[in-house]
Amino acid sequence: MIWLFIRSCPGPRDGDRPDARPVDAGGGEGRVLVTNDLNLDFSKHKVTFIEIGADRCIPCQQMQPIMREIAAEHPKTVRVVFYDVWKDPAAARFYGVQLIPTQVFIDSSGREIFRHVGLYPKEQILAMLRQKGILP
Repeated sequence: MIWLFIRSCPGPRDGDRPDARPVDAGGGEGRVLVTNDLNLDFSKHKVTFIEIGADRCIPCQQMQPIMREIAAEHPKTVRVVFYDVWKDPAAARFYGVQLIPTQVFIDSSGREIFRHVGLYPKEQILAMLRQKGILP
């Protein structure tokens, strides 16, 4: 039922250019990795912040500057990854996502430590990371 919600939302049309794309599809250090690869190496950072959303989803667009800022401010500690489920729904199935945006936080051993659904303000993300001992 929820899967229908994700699939029924209007995705990008040919020729459309999203207003707010995450930075750098290459995902270098301090940047958001935009990918459809589900085989991530979690061992290089204390936590991987996975944003599962879509370029044209309004709350997802509101998350994009937050993702960029966290990636830039904590490049050695937090890796930020973005999956666009309108372009490739595999990540939604893999992570069991029912609504977007959903944020999933995975520790360096590959264990999910936290999940949030909806717009997640930067200060709340940072507070959660401090509470979990990831940030000082």
